Amino acid sequence: MEITSKLRAIAESFLKDESYFIVDVISKGVSGRAKHLILLDGDNGVNIDDCASLSRQIAAEVEAEDLIEGAFILEVSSPGLDHPLASKRQFVKNVGRSLKVRLKDGTMLQGKLESVDDEAVEILKEVKEKKKVVTEKTAILFDSIDKANVLVSFN
Repeated sequence: MEITSKLRAIAESFLKDESYFIVDVISKGVSGRAKHLILLDGDNGVNIDDCASLSRQIAAEVEAEDLIEGAFILEVSSPGLDHPLASKRQFVKNVGRSLKVRLKDGTMLQGKLESVDDEAVEILKEVKEKKKVVTEKTAILFDSIDKANVLVSFN
């Protein structure tokens, strides 16, 4: 089992509250100088105390099991708005917000996330027809999404 899988398993074992979930584990660098980033999210968001607590628990387990040789950096943080949505739970959490979606065929869509089910998301997008703008619902299968980001709104 590679280190990212091991770190994910350790992190998930410490998540006692089911409203929290691991979005991604990213490992970079070489032995002795590796950086491991664990992205934590929650149905109601996460705060710095949540991240710090999980980081301490994971670090203690990694040290106890001697999983990583040499020095390493372990960082636990929330994904932030610039990180693409990676799981159905993240889409559910962002219903009502505007998204920019790139499909696997290269098509770009932008609109308000209306709903999420087990297989697809529904986006309300604006379409120009003649001299007016109308809204149109579009269903997008999860399997066809390459990347989806929340758009920051300053309204």
